[in-house]
Amino acid sequence: MKNIVVLVSGGGTNLQALIDAQNRGEIKGGKITCVISSKEGAYALERAKNAGIPAVTLPRKDFPDSKTYSEEILRELNNQKADLVVLAGFMTILDECVTKAYPYKIINVHPALIPSFCGEGFYGLKVHEAALAYGVKVSGATIHFVNEQADAGAIILQGTVEVANGETPETLQRKIMENVEWKLLPKAVSLFCEDRITIRGGKAYVDV
Repeated sequence: MKNIVVLVSGGGTNLQALIDAQNRGEIKGGKITCVISSKEGAYALERAKNAGIPAVTLPRKDFPDSKTYSEEILRELNNQKADLVVLAGFMTILDECVTKAYPYKIINVHPALIPSFCGEGFYGLKVHEAALAYGVKVSGATIHFVNEQADAGAIILQGTVEVANGETPETLQRKIMENVEWKLLPKAVSLFCEDRITIRGGKAYVDV
C-alpha cells in the first residue's frame, strides 16, 4: 500500500475529490496518509480533519525563499515516507531539490490542455481567461508529472469539455473541475499506485 501525501494551499476541492474516491474504493494500492498545507487556516485542512487524515501546516510565509521552504517540504515528505506526492491546488513552485528527490512521483493538475495555456503565470482563473480570450472551442485539464519546469512534466491523462457561447472564466473553471479534474485526478493516482504508468523516453504510458 503506497503512502499518498497531498499538498494543498486553499479550499481543497481536489483533495475532497481524492477523499471521496478513496472512500468509494476507487484508489487501489494506495492511501492518503498525510495532507501538508502551505497556509494556516486553509479549508483543505478541515477536509483532512473531517476525513481523519493527519495534517501538517508548513506556512510558506515563515521561510525566506523557495529553496529553504522546499527543503522543509522535502524533510516532511521523507518523514511521511511518501511514495506519491499530489499537488492539489498547491500554490507554491517547488525547488528542484524536491522534484529531483521524487522523480515521476509528483503529480499535478493543470486546468488546461497542456501545452496550451500553461507555464509560469498560468494558474487559477488566469488560465481560463487566456483560453477564452483565444476563442478555444474545447478546453479541459491535464494530469501530469512534475519536473523542474512549470507544467512541463510527462502527461498522464487529459480530458476535455466544450466551451459554450457566453462562457465566463468562472463557469469554465467550474465545468472543468466537475467534469475533468475531480474524475481524472483520482484515476491517475490509482493508476500510479497500481504501477500502471510506465515512463519511456520521458513520456508516460498508461498500461491498460
